[in-house]
Amino acid sequence: MPEKKKEIDIKPGMTVRVHEKIKEKNAKGEEKERVQVFEGIVLAHKHKKEIGNTITVRKVASGVGVEKIFPLNSPLIVKIEPVKQAMVRKAKLGYLRKTTKKLKEVKI
Repeated sequence: MPEKKKEIDIKPGMTVRVHEKIKEKNAKGEEKERVQVFEGIVLAHKHKKEIGNTITVRKVASGVGVEKIFPLNSPLIVKIEPVKQAMVRKAKLGYLRKTTKKLKEVKI
């Protein structure tokens, strides 16, 4: 039986590190699996209690905004570790795509 992942309470405004398995092929055609870390701020957590729940994580990489949607029950997600929590009043933080303001931090 597969082991159950430890539940983390992920909230919008939280900065998280998502460890994801990535399969790559080298020049010889051999497949290699490694873990890639994606660190960013959670914009939305959708379908909280359902099996298909997802989080949208956004980061700015070399001046370009990058967003990824992670299904939380995927076997490719190794772990999610919270870094810090910002003070927000909304459940969906789409306005962070347009603004450059920093959010006020709250202790976890």
